[in-house]
Amino acid sequence: MIASVGPNLPLAVLRASGAYAGSLPVDLGKKVTGASAWMESKFAPWAPLALQAWADGDYDHLDRVVFSRADDTAQRFYYYVCELQRRGLVGGPEAVMFDLAMIPRQSSLERTEQKVRELADLLGVSEAAIDEAISPAPAPTAPADRPLCLIAGSPLPDRRLHRAVESAGFAAAGQTLADYWGEEAGAVERGTGNPCAAIARALHASTSGPRSFADRSALLAERLSQSAAKAAILWRIEEDEAQVWHLPAERRVLEESGVPHLVLTRRDWFAEDGAVEETSRFLAEVKT
Repeated sequence: MIASVGPNLPLAVLRASGAYAGSLPVDLGKKVTGASAWMESKFAPWAPLALQAWADGDYDHLDRVVFSRADDTAQRFYYYVCELQRRGLVGGPEAVMFDLAMIPRQSSLERTEQKVRELADLLGVSEAAIDEAISPAPAPTAPADRPLCLIAGSPLPDRRLHRAVESAGFAAAGQTLADYWGEEAGAVERGTGNPCAAIARALHASTSGPRSFADRSALLAERLSQSAAKAAILWRIEEDEAQVWHLPAERRVLEESGVPHLVLTRRDWFAEDGAVEETSRFLAEVKT
């Protein structure tokens, strides 16, 4: 069985293996003991939980875990696991790195295609199987029967903020960590005769993930417009340092949109710092 860690992965290749179990599960209630001595504090909060689970044998049923170089924590997690396995401190599945380049130039696209092919070869999957595993473009989301609150920023650990939004009478739209890791790399063409190249083009052009060159504030403006959101929450955790530079521009987008909004920065990933209560109070004052 194969699991994956991080965004911007060629999921069709993993599915084509017939052994893909989905994103690596992260037990939010896991008690971290030994892993805290191996990792520095600036890892994303899911990482110590997952490393402890790895050390405890929770992932021993897996054969491989494919990590994305597009995410800093996923990349560093991979190297930690490899080193700990080398020292005999942990066992578990084989760790595999999927490398990709998102710089907008031809050489980056070619490198990404090469890495897609290398992963396909490693997993022993054919081009026909990969093409069959390419997902069709998702259907447009049906309009919510309640006013929508957009949750943007850091991927959430689960639906705890969603539940607060829904309790206030709104529909909630926002990515959890599992949603983020399981997101397809844009629209991948089927039937091209060269599925690895098609996947590489989609990955290279993706606007998702921290390595993307997309304008984050423009993406936020697009999401606000397309969703017709009646409220918005911009939530970023303390450890999300790579994205904090976009905050001033994102604030301007929110202010200029006229959409009632709440900005929560440098927050606790588990939302145990009052974020749920702040969300409830904010939405109670929003007129729809």
